[in-house]
Amino acid sequence: MAIARLNRQAKRPYGLCAKMTVVTIMGLCFIFVWSFFSSSSSTSVTARRESFDDVAEPISGNTRVSNSRTKSDNKEVRRSHEKEKKKSGSDLKKDEKRVKGSVSKPVNEHKSEKKKTTRLVTSKREEKEKENKKLPEKPKKGNESEDSEKEKEEENDEEGLVVDGKEEAMDGEGEQSEEAEGENALAEAVDQEKREEKLESDNDESNRGKKRKKIKGPVFYPKMKYSWKLCSTKSKHNYIPCIDYETSSWRLQSYRHTERSCPKTPVMCLVPLPHDGYEIPIRWPQSNVKIFYKNVAHPKLAAFVKKHSWVMETGEYLTFPQNQSEFKGGVLHYLESIEETVPDIEWGKNIRMVLDIGCTDSSFGASLLEKEVLTLSLGLKDDLVDLAQVSLERGFPTIVSPFGSRRLPFPSGVFDTIHCGECTINWHANGGKHLLEINRILRPGGYFILSTKHENIEDEEAMSKLTATICWNILAHKTDDVSEVGVKIYQKPESNDIYGLRRRRNPPMCNENENPDAAWYVPMKTCLHPIPSSIEQHGTEWPEEWPKRLNTVPEWFDNKEKLVADSNHWSSIVEKSYLTGLGIDWSNIRNVMDMKAIYGGFAAALAKQNVWVMNVVPVHAPDTLPIIFERGLVGTYHDWCEPFSTYPRSYDLLHADHLFSRLKNRCKQPVSIIVEMDRILRPGGWAIIRDKVEILDPLEGILKSLNWDIRLTYAQDKEGILCAQKTMWRP
Repeated sequence: MAIARLNRQAKRPYGLCAKMTVVTIMGLCFIFVWSFFSSSSSTSVTARRESFDDVAEPISGNTRVSNSRTKSDNKEVRRSHEKEKKKSGSDLKKDEKRVKGSVSKPVNEHKSEKKKTTRLVTSKREEKEKENKKLPEKPKKGNESEDSEKEKEEENDEEGLVVDGKEEAMDGEGEQSEEAEGENALAEAVDQEKREEKLESDNDESNRGKKRKKIKGPVFYPKMKYSWKLCSTKSKHNYIPCIDYETSSWRLQSYRHTERSCPKTPVMCLVPLPHDGYEIPIRWPQSNVKIFYKNVAHPKLAAFVKKHSWVMETGEYLTFPQNQSEFKGGVLHYLESIEETVPDIEWGKNIRMVLDIGCTDSSFGASLLEKEVLTLSLGLKDDLVDLAQVSLERGFPTIVSPFGSRRLPFPSGVFDTIHCGECTINWHANGGKHLLEINRILRPGGYFILSTKHENIEDEEAMSKLTATICWNILAHKTDDVSEVGVKIYQKPESNDIYGLRRRRNPPMCNENENPDAAWYVPMKTCLHPIPSSIEQHGTEWPEEWPKRLNTVPEWFDNKEKLVADSNHWSSIVEKSYLTGLGIDWSNIRNVMDMKAIYGGFAAALAKQNVWVMNVVPVHAPDTLPIIFERGLVGTYHDWCEPFSTYPRSYDLLHADHLFSRLKNRCKQPVSIIVEMDRILRPGGWAIIRDKVEILDPLEGILKSLNWDIRLTYAQDKEGILCAQKTMWRP
């Protein structure tokens, strides 16, 4: 309208100067419009090319293929750059908006939540393929990408990400933001900010170096010198980096202890010893009866001790009277009453793996240990009493994990029984997602034991409706006359037939393409996973009774020869080397961690010793944790680029077999893993590290800088072993 008006005015006889002015203005407008569409065209093409790097499929063995494909297509995309410029301005704006929307999504989505992103990426790939058909193909480039892919596969079979990693799980948190309330919602917001920061950093890196190759330098630099300092955190000597969220913002104060969230930079400081002094822990089995109080001292622990009978303060010790518990009549009576109520429950025979939620009474696990039952205590860090640290100091299997909006770090269907005594979890809240998570990790036909002294009628009715909708069979509901405790015992279905009989299919069944074993940073789902039905799936049959199940290979496991070979391998090494040739006094060893467990062969070789082993399966390695649980051993998933979820000074011995050589530069600072080993290892504890000589040589210098004693180094055929002991002296 403005241009037309100027034209009409230009026709009037105003003179040559006025006409020239109008022509000049119109020329400037034309230049401005042309430059605007030209810049938006280049911006759109650039964003489109970057989006193929950032919006990807979930991390899996196919990651290598997509990476090599992206590299091989770089030149083709540049050639298509000129074609893209010819698009109209309106089309470019639409494309730009679409690309921006895809980039704003999380980088990698979990299998169950990838449909929308997959469609978007597929459509973009189809457009790209149409353009590529018009361009001459370069077989040489494709061969190079295939060769590089083969080389990566030959380097290490364990590079494929079988367990869903942090990036995958973080993306699914979008659904949980609607359900989360209060602290969990704030936790989700913080996670979202971290994802956006990570996405921005990835975009910056792709802009700086489009042809940037992965740098493969040494894991540890031999000439590097390290200077250490003590951590100055609010948690002081009880610092757990990814759970004790340190922040100065008043808005995030309530976020502490509610969800796992690691520091942006690797932790490179050393956790100090307790200010009141630290004593070498009392050794097993005396630690079952008493521990040093100052080793686990906590402000709120003193008030807790005064109100409970199963733990007492006696001088410098915390003592645990035999057969004392939260229940009147003792814990033995409590366990016997459960067996009498449900005769199918036989502690130490068909019941081997038990998860105790809340860790409110470690005498429960202590009594079950005498019956050959391995109880893993789940310490909920938000209780602020640090009872999980007491359990670890006594020498019982314990892991610290928030139980908020994410799955617990265990595969599906591995626990024979799950116990919750006086835990304060609202099982029916938020769509019953916490109970559905228990249903996920409980073995088909397994038992859920819920006991409480004070029952709320409304909560009881809501719990009854929820257990009915997920088809749990209630086997017992009674109040014991002696203990005065109300006990409910539920049983999970053994087949999928009963699910088809539900009147209301709420909660719904989970998608078939969702992996029930995915547990690392994966949000909880309000859906039911189908019961395994094929012989290839774990959980179709109940394992053999203990101890026969330790060396029995189930039918669903397809690598029987490898499992047997792994067991024989570690049995020979432990008997001929570890128990006699390293100078370790195994009578002082109780809490052991295998930092890179495969089939549990190392833990099985130590089965006759008075130890328990936490088998850690790294998230970048093949998922072998189900077979470890099937053998009657305990374990967890973990990414060693992050700190482990446990208290400082938790373990007596750490075993790392070729852990560092398998990192493949995944971690920003691999030295932080050594710092983490220093944190979770007790003073006087041992570390056995087997790896390549090129790794062990600089590693020895790092351990010396931490004031560790190097007791033994041995090398043969470019492989070696390093045995070191942590001292009481901080550098």
